[in-house]
Amino acid sequence: MEAVMGVVGPVLIGVVFVVGCSFIPEPGRQRFSAVMVAGAGAVYISGGGMGWWELAFTAAVTGCAYLGLGDYRWLGVGWLLHTCWDVVHHVKGAPIIPHVADSSLGCAICDPVIALWLLRGAPTLGRKGE
Repeated sequence: MEAVMGVVGPVLIGVVFVVGCSFIPEPGRQRFSAVMVAGAGAVYISGGGMGWWELAFTAAVTGCAYLGLGDYRWLGVGWLLHTCWDVVHHVKGAPIIPHVADSSLGCAICDPVIALWLLRGAPTLGRKGE
């Protein structure tokens, strides 16, 4: 049961994030999404254990966030990059939340949910015709 919740919980977090964001009117939705992926790109910078690679990764995701101000697909790419970085940190044993061993794994499960929505252009959810 714990293993199931280790997957279901992060997926639900991603779904809640997407649903919540879909209620933000444009252009605020795209701007907010860019800020969120840029912030996610920097979360490991002070303790991820990858040295200078942390800075390079942060720069790459920040670039995606900037390009994402004009095209949602770049924001999706940024979240997919973050997914890969989460996996690296999980395998290395340097989780996003130091006292929660599987936090990077959970993040790696949650992030693609957000990325898929962004890659589809971040449509508004729950309204007919949209």
